[in-house]
This record gives sequence, C-alpha cells and structure tokens, in this order.
Amino acid sequence: MRKAAAALIGLALFLASPAIAQVQPFPRNFKAEEISTNGAVIHVRVGGHGPAVVLLHGFGETGDMWAPLAQSLMDRFTVIVPDLRGMGLSNHPAGGYDKKTQAADIAGVLDRLRVDKFALVTHDIGNMVGFALAAQRQDRVTRFVLMDAPIPGVGPWDEILKNPLLWHFRFGGPDMERLVAGRERIYLDRFWNDFSADPSRFDDASRAHYAALYARPGAMHSGFAQFAAFDQDAADNRSWLAAGNRLSMPLLAIGGEQSFGPQMAGVMKFAASHVSGAVVPASGHWLMEEQPEKTISLISAFLDEGK
Repeated sequence: MRKAAAALIGLALFLASPAIAQVQPFPRNFKAEEISTNGAVIHVRVGGHGPAVVLLHGFGETGDMWAPLAQSLMDRFTVIVPDLRGMGLSNHPAGGYDKKTQAADIAGVLDRLRVDKFALVTHDIGNMVGFALAAQRQDRVTRFVLMDAPIPGVGPWDEILKNPLLWHFRFGGPDMERLVAGRERIYLDRFWNDFSADPSRFDDASRAHYAALYARPGAMHSGFAQFAAFDQDAADNRSWLAAGNRLSMPLLAIGGEQSFGPQMAGVMKFAASHVSGAVVPASGHWLMEEQPEKTISLISAFLDEGK
C-alpha cells in the first residue's frame, strides 16, 4: 500500500509539473554536455556532420528554439547549440552578461570542441553575442545570419531605444525581480504576444516549457542582467567601430515583416561590408515559431552558398 501510494503521489507530481510541456526535441543523435569555460558552465547540444554552424538564442527562449533548424541542417553541417550564460540549462554566474564576455564563453566552448571555423545563426540577444564574437574572431566566422533584433551602439541604436515597446530594456533590479517572481509566465507572455504577428503561432506547450526554465532559481535575475549590460555593450561596439573596424564575412540580416523587417539589413550595413537582407512575410519577432519553414529555407540557402 505504501509503495502504491508513493507511486500515485509521484505520478501526480509529474503530471502537475510544467516541465512536461514539450517543444520539438533535438534529433536523437544530438548529444548534450556541460562545458566549463570563462567562469561559466555552458549547456551545449552537438550533432550532425560537416562544416560547423553555431546557433545562438535570445531572451524568452533557450537553445531549444533551434531544434527544427538543427533537424534540417544536420545532414550537411555539424550543428552546435549552446544555452547562453545564465539562460536555459547553463549556470548563473554573478556577472559577465556583457556580450564581449559571453562571446568569450562561446569561443571557449568551440575551443573545447576543437572547432576552428564556423558559421553563426543568431536571434535576439544571440545577435548581440554573435556580433561580439564575430568582431573579436573575424578569422573564424565564415558566414553570419542575424535575425530580428538590433545591436547595441550600431546604427540608429539611440532611436530604437525610444520605442515604447522596448521598455523592458530598462526594466530590472531587485524590486522588478520580486514583482516577476512566481509570475514568469505572465511576464513572458507579454513578449510572446506583443512581438508576434499572430500570438497563436507561439503555442502553449512552448510557452509552458520556456516559462518553467525561466522560473528556475536565478534565471530571471540573469535575464534582467542581459539587458542591464546594454550600455556597456553599446560602448564596446562603438569603440570597435570608431577604430575603423567592420565585419567582413558574408552576412544575412533577416527581419519579420511585422517587426524589424528591412530595417535589420539597414542596421547591419553600419557595421558590415557584405550585407544581404531578407524579410519573412506574416511574421513578427518570433521567426522560428511563427514561420519556421520560410525562415529555415532562407537560412539554409545562405549557409549552403558558403559550402
């Protein structure tokens, strides 16, 4: 009787847990590992074969967002998918949320995996980390896809900051953390709804999955820290550009039709010499959720050009 009761209690707890919500899983031959580097422990998924491509996620999601793209690329690329410092299943260091430090995290992961040359595909905060990585390691980045988010200090950054939809860039600190604690799903729904062309395209299972990850101890503190570092990121990028630097690898800037749209390519032309632009119709910010087939087609075609 005791064993039966314990089993029933365990089953009830399992069924009640939001962690049972599913996003598309990575293919079975992908392996996950924890890599210690640069003062952080980074959760990384690796699979496929061929030239390396690194996929970097943004806020409101984790590396899990890339599973459909990984499935599409794995037959011809080695796909490397980290969770950024303080997000997903990576750990939560006290500091280091400026994007230069996080770029060093990713470089350290790649060194441990013995990957020299790689392409980058990034979204949201991942754009900013990817930009810092490409700026520091131009000799290693072969091609670069950025999706639907600006880069601090690049182009019309100060004007972008005035957009009232982006109030969360300045939202943070202990009082804000207390307001959001236990209400992570409410806070994140705001992003998923307001930044979508059609909020129903960001399904409930995905929302529950990510909300559970952001409810983990330290996760929202780290998320707020990503935004709090923007002033430092802008200063770092402006200093780099002021020295006469520009990105030299082929670059594809993709915007959602009802989000950054063609402005993505316009912004990147302030910092890169070989920019192509693309706009995904009927999409807001969440390109991989709202229009996955169209987004994957654009990314795949661009990466295949470099093979």
